[in-house]
Amino acid sequence: MKLPVIRVAVDLPLLRLFDYWLAGADQGDVGRCVRVPFGSGEKLGIIVAVLSQSEHGELKLAGEILRDLPPMPADWLALTEFFSRYYQHPLGEVMAMALPPALRRGKLPRARKTRIGAAEENDVEAAVLPALLPEQQSAITTVAESFGRYGAFLLHGVTGSGKTEVYLRLIERILGQGRQSLMLVPEIALTPQLEERVAKRFPKARIVSAHSGMAPAARSRAFMAALAGEADIVLGTRLAVFTPMPRLGLIVVDEEHDASFKQQEGLRYSARDVAVWRAHQLDLPVVLGSATPSLETFFHASNGRYRLLELPRRAVADAEMPVVRCIDTRREKLQDGFSAALLTALVARLERGEQSLVFLNRRGYAPVLACPACGWISRCRRCAANLVLHLVDRRMRCHHCGWEEMIPPRCPDCGNPDVHPFGRGTQRLEESLGQRLPGARILRVDRDSASTPNKWQSLLATIHDGGADILIGTQMLAKGHDFPRLTLVGVVGADAALFAADFRAPERLFSQLMQVGGRSGRAALAGEVLIQTEYPTHPLYRALIAHDYRRFAETQLAERRAAGFPPFSFQALLTAEAKQLDAALAFLKLAAATAKKMLPDAVCLYDPVPMRMHRVMALERGQLLVESPSRPVLQGFLAGWVNKLYQLKAPRDLRWHIDVDPLEF
Repeated sequence: MKLPVIRVAVDLPLLRLFDYWLAGADQGDVGRCVRVPFGSGEKLGIIVAVLSQSEHGELKLAGEILRDLPPMPADWLALTEFFSRYYQHPLGEVMAMALPPALRRGKLPRARKTRIGAAEENDVEAAVLPALLPEQQSAITTVAESFGRYGAFLLHGVTGSGKTEVYLRLIERILGQGRQSLMLVPEIALTPQLEERVAKRFPKARIVSAHSGMAPAARSRAFMAALAGEADIVLGTRLAVFTPMPRLGLIVVDEEHDASFKQQEGLRYSARDVAVWRAHQLDLPVVLGSATPSLETFFHASNGRYRLLELPRRAVADAEMPVVRCIDTRREKLQDGFSAALLTALVARLERGEQSLVFLNRRGYAPVLACPACGWISRCRRCAANLVLHLVDRRMRCHHCGWEEMIPPRCPDCGNPDVHPFGRGTQRLEESLGQRLPGARILRVDRDSASTPNKWQSLLATIHDGGADILIGTQMLAKGHDFPRLTLVGVVGADAALFAADFRAPERLFSQLMQVGGRSGRAALAGEVLIQTEYPTHPLYRALIAHDYRRFAETQLAERRAAGFPPFSFQALLTAEAKQLDAALAFLKLAAATAKKMLPDAVCLYDPVPMRMHRVMALERGQLLVESPSRPVLQGFLAGWVNKLYQLKAPRDLRWHIDVDPLEF
C-alpha cells in the first residue's frame, strides 16, 4: 500500500521543495507545520501539497504534523509562492520570514489578556468626526464603490489634507460589512500614535499591531489573532503585509513612497508592491497614500493602471500651504551654519511663542574629524565610510556598522593635537543655536536622542505640550506629525543630494523637503519654509516653492524615459560580499558568464563592479546589474539564471543576494 506523499517547504537556501511519505496525510493538511528528517537532524517545514506519488523515488518518512497549530490559509500560501517566484527567493525561507517567531519554532504563543477584546458598550463614547471637504468625500465614495473587487487607488494629497481621515472613514465602512482592514505605515515610531488614533475612533474594534519592534511573543499573538479572524484592524510596518486575515476587505499603504517599505537586507522585497498584488489576488481595493508619491506609483496613476484621487488643499479651516523661500547662501557668510535670514526668522517665532524646526538629515556633531597638518581623517576600520563625531558622549561612530572609538587627543598619524571637526550634524547645530539663543528651549530629535520607544514618546509629548521652542531634527520629524504651533521650518545642508550619482536622489530629496516643510502651518497659524541653498534657481527648488509635485514628477519621468531608467525599465541586482573584493568580483564574473549563455536579446547585462559603499562590516561588496524594458522577459530570465547561481561553487565565506526592483546600488 502506497503512503501519501507530502511536499514540504523547508527553511533552507535551496530552490527546491522536499517530498516525504506520511501515513494519514490528506488535502486538509496543506498549510500545516510538520517535522521532517533532514540530514542528521530534524527541521520544521510547511506542507504545500499532498500527492499520490513523487518523482523522487524512495522517500523518507516524515515526522509528526503539528495539528495543534492552525494551518496557513490558501491565500497566504499563494502570497508566499508569489513572493518566492517574483523576488527569486527559496519558498521555505520566504515562509519562515513571514511567520512569527513562535510558529517558526512550531509552538503556539502563550495566551495573554490583550487589548484585542472589544470595549464594553457603556465605555464607548461617540467620536466627534471632523467635517469632510468635498474632495475627501469624493475619494471615500470612489474607493467604497470598489469594495468587493480589485482596485488600486493613489490618494495624492498635500500635507495636512486629511488623508488619514479618508483611511478611517473607509475602515469604518469595511468594519460595517464585518470585514478586516490592513494598514501599513513606514516607520515603527509612527505605529503607536496611529494605533492610539485608530483605537479612539473605533473603541469597539479589535486592533493589533504588527512590526519587528514588538516582543516576539506579542508579535506571535497578534499574528494568531488576525489568522483566527479575531482582529478587525491590523496596523503595522512592512512585515505586516504577510499577516493572514480571513475577512480582509481593504488594504491601506500610508506614505507609500517611503523607502522603509523596501526590505534592503536578507530577503529583499517591496511591501507596497506585495500589498498591491495581495489586493489583486483577493479582489479588494488597495489605497496608496502620499503627498509625494513614488515616481513609479505616479506613473501608474498617470497611465490608468491606478486610479488617481487628489486632495489639493489642507483639511483644517484657514490652514494654508506654507510659503517656501530659498535663501541664496552664495551671497552671505553663514554664522555656524545659519544665514542671517534664518536666524531672524527663528527669533521672530520665539517672540511670538511659536515653534520652529531646523531640519538637517545628518545626526552627530560633525560628519568627520580631520587633521589639517597631514590630512588624516576618521575612517571606519570595517566600512568604506567615515566615523561620525558624537561630541555629546565623546565618541566617533560608524553609522553603517556601529563601530565606535574614543575621540583621539591628537592625530594618530602625525601627533598634531589640533584636529578639527568638519561639517555639521544635529548636535553641532544644537550647540551653536544654544549659544546664539540662550533663552530658547531647544530640543534635538534624531536616532541618538530617540534611541528607544519610550524616549521617542517622551520627546513627542514635550513638543505637543509646548515644552520646546526650537526643534532640531532629522527625517524622523519629516512625516506623520502634527504640531499646531509649528510655523517655521528651516532647511540646512540639502544641496548635496542635488548632484548625487544615484538617479533616485532628486526624488528622495524633493519628497523629504516637501514632507518636512509640510509640518509647518498645519493649523490657523501661517507657515513658512526657508531653504538655505547655493542653487536657488534649481528646478527642484522651483517646484517646491510652487508646491507643484506634478511639475517635478513629470520632469523627472521625462529624464528617466530618456535615460531608460525605471519605471521605463525593470532591474535586478546581484550582489556578492566576501572578505576580499577580488573574491566577490570573481563570483560575479562567473555569474555573468553563466548569464551570457542564456541571455535573451531584451535583457542587458552590465559588468561586475564594486558597490558604491564597497566595504561594510569588514566585507567587500560587488554588484552585477541586469535590466530589461520588459518585466516578463526579465522574470523569465531570472528564474533560469538564479537556479544556475545556486549551483555555482563559491568560497565558503562568500554570500550573494538577488534584489529584484532594487532601490539602492
